[in-house]
Amino acid sequence: MRPPSRVLFALAALVACALLLAGCGKTSTVQEPSVVVTGGTQPSPATGQPRRPDGDTVRIVVVTHGQASSPFWAIVRNGVEAAARQMDVLVSYRAPDVYSLERMKAMVDQATASKPDGLVVSLPEPGIGPAVRRAVKAGIPVVTINSGSDIALALGVLAHVGQPEHRAGLVAGRRLAAAGVRRALCVNQQVGNIGLDARCAGLAEAMRAAGGRSTVIGVDDQSPATPKRLAAAVARNRIDGMLTLNATTGIEAVQAVKRDGAADRVRIGTFDLGPDVLRAVRTGKLRFAVDQQAYLQGYLPVALLTQRARYGLFPDEGGVIATGPHFVTRANAEQAIELSRRSIR
Repeated sequence: MRPPSRVLFALAALVACALLLAGCGKTSTVQEPSVVVTGGTQPSPATGQPRRPDGDTVRIVVVTHGQASSPFWAIVRNGVEAAARQMDVLVSYRAPDVYSLERMKAMVDQATASKPDGLVVSLPEPGIGPAVRRAVKAGIPVVTINSGSDIALALGVLAHVGQPEHRAGLVAGRRLAAAGVRRALCVNQQVGNIGLDARCAGLAEAMRAAGGRSTVIGVDDQSPATPKRLAAAVARNRIDGMLTLNATTGIEAVQAVKRDGAADRVRIGTFDLGPDVLRAVRTGKLRFAVDQQAYLQGYLPVALLTQRARYGLFPDEGGVIATGPHFVTRANAEQAIELSRRSIR
């Protein structure tokens, strides 16, 4: 990305963060299996809905692939709702009950047909691309979030807000390599997800540069058999390090090395936060947790699209607003634990 774009996007992020800090607090949600609806705090007396200066309601739709029960996506929703209140707009949040590309594409098409002032879409795999292109072609301002930074801009979206996943895997892998890891296991709970695959590719690059290697293992993070399977893979491949790609598999990896008696020789890092992960980082069972700042992935797109709808303002288009990687280690875990209680970290 061009240097001027980075500067402008950084300024946009700082402005949004300032708004965030001014309005942080407990939030309320109205939740259904696939839809969460939030609204602004200063509605029009006539309609009860947030309004533009010209009298029209500002309406933004958010469609993500993350299940409503996911702790990670609950933080994204919290960011969305905080922005909706502070920006005084109406936001509809939609997600499948369970991961389904077909259901997600249908939700994007439905959102496009409703002609919102802005559309926010996550990009778990290239298959969602045609639906995003249809929204762009229909004239809907689109910002993509979370995974998919490598493909987002080719779809014609205004910007992508998220963590460049290959770089995140690379930097995490370098941390493991610096700790002495040379035989790493990349634990992937959704092989085929472009963001998760990119993380494993970044880890592989870091291991090669350090004279080591990495192996990808696909797992079901909801299966009680996963810790046993990971323990077997550690023993079979003489693994001395693991990088897990979400909070659930991070804890499962901790359980795996404990049951195998390998906790002292296998170094583990994970992506994403959660109460159990943060406690494990604080006690040294996990060396680090990669924070992609899910709150900002929800907050920033709503704030940016609102300013565009109201005033025609938007940072330099066609870039990536990187929300990570940031690292939580033993040194700063306590602060992250406090923010986790507020669904911000």
